[in-house]
Amino acid sequence: MHKKLIILISLLFLPFLLKAQLKAFKDSIIQISGITMTADSLRAIPAVSILVKGQNRGTISNSQGVFSIVAFKGDTLLFSAVGFRKKDYKIPLELPGNSYSLIQLMAEDTMYLAETVIHPYPNRREFEKMFVDMNIPNDMYEVARKNNEQAKLRAMARYIPVDGGGAYNVFMQKQQQSLYYAGQTPPQNIFNPLAWAQFIESWKRGDFKRKD
Repeated sequence: MHKKLIILISLLFLPFLLKAQLKAFKDSIIQISGITMTADSLRAIPAVSILVKGQNRGTISNSQGVFSIVAFKGDTLLFSAVGFRKKDYKIPLELPGNSYSLIQLMAEDTMYLAETVIHPYPNRREFEKMFVDMNIPNDMYEVARKNNEQAKLRAMARYIPVDGGGAYNVFMQKQQQSLYYAGQTPPQNIFNPLAWAQFIESWKRGDFKRKD
């Protein structure tokens, strides 16, 4: 009889106990909404990872740094982002209500990466082969020397036509020569020893050979 009375009383108080537990569970749930910002310039930080420590739950802030996550009072939120120091926030147990707004400030952090050496050639054998076959361009002095070679200048003078200034000079020289010998017979170069010397020099150079 005594046991039945205890069971009956327990059944009567069971709804009140369940209701109290459900109310305590609802009161322990809280939605944290906020924004992640830089500590020095109050600039929004996008793509910040917000995780609940000890649980496989989390979220990420949007392009304006805004985030929202549901957790329990007493949980710890871990904020992390590339280029910033990690930050923990423990949700107080005595927070009233089921929602809370948070502005999380994060300090920038300098990350030192390991040294990376990039080689242009995969191995020493390839490097030696490319070094031997390398075509080193001429410097300014070598280019100037090649441009002033006598053979190259003669070839350019033979095949490149004169410009307007050169044609004018040739025409004026002929006009001057015709005026200089006006009224008399001009000298014949066949009797000029300098002309014969120039002819022999030209013949030795091969100026009169066919260019076929």
